Amino acid sequence: MDCIFCKIAAGEIPSKKVYEDDMILAFHDISPASPVHILVIPKEHIPCANNINSNNSNVVAHIYEVIPKIAKEQGIGEKGYRIVNNCGEDGGQTVGHLHFHVLGGRNLKWPPG
Repeated sequence: MDCIFCKIAAGEIPSKKVYEDDMILAFHDISPASPVHILVIPKEHIPCANNINSNNSNVVAHIYEVIPKIAKEQGIGEKGYRIVNNCGEDGGQTVGHLHFHVLGGRNLKWPPG
């Protein structure tokens, strides 16, 4: 498989890790959109949110259990942060592997502008 996130999860491509366990990996985004920009991925290849099912949804629950711990460690837990998941080309997904962006470190007002 030629998936960059699978290669990062397998240790074939280096990353600046902030968290890892047997199910997920979290690391700094190489093109950050905010002062803190962490990507959280399942180690299992799941193409996008459309592919979440009863056999793999436990990894998404686990990701949402770990994100607050990561946010606290990164110093954004108290003031707030945004969790973003893009699904499909029109949704802005650029890597075909389920991933969650954890963004913080500045005011992320909505709508942007």
